[in-house]
Amino acid sequence: MLLNKKISIWYFIREIRSEILFILVFAISIGLLDLLPIFRTISLPLNIPALLGTAVSLLLAFRTSQSYERWWEARTIWGAIVNDSRTFIRLIMQFLPYRDPSIKEFAERQIIWTYALGESLRKLPFSGKVQKYLDAHDIKAFNIPNALLDEHSMQLKDVIASRQLTDFQQKQLNDIMTRLCDSMGKCERLKNTVFPRSYSILVHVLIYVFAVILPFGLDDSQLIVEIVITFLIPVMFIAIEKTSIIMQDPFENRPVDTPMTSIAETIEINLRQMIGEQNVPQKQINDLYYEM
Repeated sequence: MLLNKKISIWYFIREIRSEILFILVFAISIGLLDLLPIFRTISLPLNIPALLGTAVSLLLAFRTSQSYERWWEARTIWGAIVNDSRTFIRLIMQFLPYRDPSIKEFAERQIIWTYALGESLRKLPFSGKVQKYLDAHDIKAFNIPNALLDEHSMQLKDVIASRQLTDFQQKQLNDIMTRLCDSMGKCERLKNTVFPRSYSILVHVLIYVFAVILPFGLDDSQLIVEIVITFLIPVMFIAIEKTSIIMQDPFENRPVDTPMTSIAETIEINLRQMIGEQNVPQKQINDLYYEM
């Protein structure tokens, strides 16, 4: 997922095409029916649809704010994962002897953990890279990212026992492990905590009620203007709500999704360069950072 890329307007239109079609048909129908004498006698003060429109606007403002907070929290969590991944391997390299094989094992597992976490959150099949690692190390669990952290902990326990790390060094490594586990738990909370369905139903009902009463508060002498206004304002409300719905779930593999794959690739480049395993062209590094 690339946040800097433009999202096609057609993608967004496809998301609300059924609502657009419904409101368009309604606006044209109510405009034509308004030509009949029985409907010409129905008139509402413009204050009534204006009041309802204000209520809808306030509800949508709250919904958009909450959705953005969820989206930004997800991005902040993955920013912390980047920092903690670098710090974890840097401390491992600092505390263990140069060229110790455990350094590469920790780095490789941390790389796989970032990919596995992103793919688990999106509920996608594991990529070939992740599955190959799991098969090679015979890792089978319901929660693969958590199992990988368990592997970190078990190897860290052996390292502490065999390398005689100081209590302060152990605490630093344990703190990093705790933060990684905490970030994973926060991601799972965002994934599994859905926005209340009743709130969406309420907003939808109010928007359609607003669309129904709006024509009766407009001037009947200008049919085209009445149809256009009856169509545009409810569609704008629907578009705002759909934007909020898309943003509120940052792990659903959509164009506005948290760019977890790009972030995992950046982490892989960083860690492999830190342990001196891979020389990545500078252009590729710059592209990945720009995509983040």
